[in-house]
Amino acid sequence: MTLALTIGTEYYLALSALLFTIGAGGLLVRRNPLIMFMCIELMLNAANLAFVSFGKEMGDLGGQLSVLFVLVVAAAEVVIGLAIVVAVMRRRPKASIDEVSVLRG
Repeated sequence: MTLALTIGTEYYLALSALLFTIGAGGLLVRRNPLIMFMCIELMLNAANLAFVSFGKEMGDLGGQLSVLFVLVVAAAEVVIGLAIVVAVMRRRPKASIDEVSVLRG
């Protein structure tokens, strides 16, 4: 006899809230642009997990469609944001987010 263990939606939402909290805390505490960039990506993935879990609970593909749009936005963010961050970090390796004047030409 096999024991079926099912994980409910509340566990996925708790994990999503935990990941989002870790990302938000890292975004508020850290001043390194690369770390802040990774925290934003962590928060987006936490939102994706919540969308998929709600879609599974409701039996609708709307959650997965929302995840597709979030992933497209995240990919565009990676292309543009990471290029800017890498350009700034090449110019000043110890740059923090407070030194925005580095972006002026």
